[in-house]
Amino acid sequence: QLVESGGGLVQAGGSLRLSCAASGRIFSSTCMAWFRQAPGKDREFVGGIGWGAGNTYYSNSVKGRFTVSREKAKNTVYLQMNSLRSEDTAIYYCAAGKYGSAWVREFGSWGQGTQVTVSS
Repeated sequence: QLVESGGGLVQAGGSLRLSCAASGRIFSSTCMAWFRQAPGKDREFVGGIGWGAGNTYYSNSVKGRFTVSREKAKNTVYLQMNSLRSEDTAIYYCAAGKYGSAWVREFGSWGQGTQVTVSS
């Protein structure tokens, strides 16, 4: 089970940190990733991290602004979002799946999502 938290309303240029707490064991080969879905749009990949080695990868739209990290002792993954823009407004989802992938279908476990709204 994946449970996200930390969403909210923030002004453009501001920062927000999302958390995703996982219950049960996470295997080293698992990728923990963040996706987002804006109204009327498809769910899109944001960034991911390999649970074992901690390697990260990002979509071009957030590279340099967002950072994915994990804390193994707490079974938690984070998404630090800086320099937020109005176009970052979406529901953000945590997911577990295949490392290196950005495809929704390759992530089998999902959280319920948390709303992030960026006001301009």
